[in-house]
Amino acid sequence: MTLVNKYAGTCSACKGRVEAEAGTRANVDGAWQTYHHECAPAWEPRPQTQTQPEGAAQPTVPPQRGSHDGWHRRRLAGFDTETTGRDPKTVRIVSASIVASDGSEKSFLIDPGMEIPAEATAIHGITTEYAREHGAPPRRTLDEIADALAAELRAGTPLVVFNAPYDLTLLEAELARNGLTPLAARAPVAPVIDPLVIDRQMDKFRKGARTLEAQCQFYGVPITHAHDAAADALAAMNLAQVIGATYAAVGTLDAVRLHEAQARWKAEQEADRAAYRERRGEKSYAEPEWPTRPLATSA
Repeated sequence: MTLVNKYAGTCSACKGRVEAEAGTRANVDGAWQTYHHECAPAWEPRPQTQTQPEGAAQPTVPPQRGSHDGWHRRRLAGFDTETTGRDPKTVRIVSASIVASDGSEKSFLIDPGMEIPAEATAIHGITTEYAREHGAPPRRTLDEIADALAAELRAGTPLVVFNAPYDLTLLEAELARNGLTPLAARAPVAPVIDPLVIDRQMDKFRKGARTLEAQCQFYGVPITHAHDAAADALAAMNLAQVIGATYAAVGTLDAVRLHEAQARWKAEQEADRAAYRERRGEKSYAEPEWPTRPLATSA
């Protein structure tokens, strides 16, 4: 059910101001939200059944995919890395892949010049010995990766990166470590599509994990050989396409405007998480910036 908004408010999709009687009020999963007309969801919310008590949580299934046009129907490029650890400012890239929606793929295997910890190998399967035998030198390969990404961005191709601040910060740190030109100096790092940020914004109260594998399962996206850079890049790109088709407010938004919206959403999400930690008496911190973290700031 939708109504004209009686009072001014903030658009739940793009976070812009909606003047009184100039937008839409929509009941989304039991909560009334304000939208610009062009940002309003194109799907009908699932009705409460008579067997559900008032206020009960809705089933954890995604809304129906729409037929609207948008960036999700155009060329995209997915990017993913596998590494020697968790901290994007100190670990090394072991493998990376750029997978485009036209079927093209560029994959890279790097000898990081250091031992690959057993816990990292347990995740992606690449051993120190295998990387030394088959991997390329870091400096040359990192330059190739950055050039390939910059070419996509200069062409206006949205770059899909699941949890973008990890992989993009990692790449910038590796380029700086090797005395190479930063990605941001080769091309504007936009538009970036981050399914993690978008899913958290569009389905804020869904319980459970939000990992790439968990989201693929929720949205019905196949993923094989998880933690393989090419497989994860492909899965992230397919996931972005499904999310764009699922939420018209996202899919019909210009990719550059969506990039800007994600930066706002990420900041709000981090502020909410910091406030939650404070209420629990835990250490409060917020991850700075999106889609990359400043290299001068601790991770």
